[in-house]
Amino acid sequence: MASSAPASLQVIAMHGWAGDGANWNAWQEVSAPFGWRWACGERGYGCRTPLNPGWDGAGQRVVIGHSMGPHLLDAAVLAGADAVVLLAGFGRFVPSGAEGRRVRAALAAMAAQLAEGPSEAEAALRAQTLLRRFLAEAASPDPPELLPPGPADQPVGAAGRERLRHDLALLERSKGLPAGFPTDARVLIVEAEADRIVVPQTRALLRQALPQADLVSLPGAGHCLLDSPVMAPVLEWLQSLEAA
Repeated sequence: MASSAPASLQVIAMHGWAGDGANWNAWQEVSAPFGWRWACGERGYGCRTPLNPGWDGAGQRVVIGHSMGPHLLDAAVLAGADAVVLLAGFGRFVPSGAEGRRVRAALAAMAAQLAEGPSEAEAALRAQTLLRRFLAEAASPDPPELLPPGPADQPVGAAGRERLRHDLALLERSKGLPAGFPTDARVLIVEAEADRIVVPQTRALLRQALPQADLVSLPGAGHCLLDSPVMAPVLEWLQSLEAA
């Protein structure tokens, strides 16, 4: 009797702060010939409905997270991964010393912009302005026009603002790898060398926390990895999992 074909990869992808699940559309299109099954988490900062995906069926389980994405997944989901890809990621976000004080001050200023009042309309527009400024910084050195559509394209409603505030506080409190991080998983770290969100000290802390990880470093790439060849090395690495 002929043996059945091996099950394809299961991929759970999670966007970062100020993003949404549509960020993964291009990834799904490019990987479609491989037959991988995708489930994209959704935090619900904008008009999309929040979604916490779970594993389903056979096949190697892969988490792909951008920035704080892995910190937003349920710990049980992350713990079930056989492999993890960290795109412009981090464990502890705020480093020590003078650089850490600068990062904390920036986070406090962002939190103030997300405060409620004096009216719903003004709070929604102020939050939208904050997201646009943050994403322009995250896109740099690439132009923000390359950013895909997302929560910053319209005023941010009350539920979205609450999630943004909650996750900003989580960002500041992060002290290491997110809860549930699988200690025996294969890991790929993709660093953006021109990242203006995850500072060099923080990137170094992640490498120290995961000394067994494979590393891809992208010169000139900003935090959003917009105009950089990020998909090719990641997809090649994931294909090597299937071949192993």
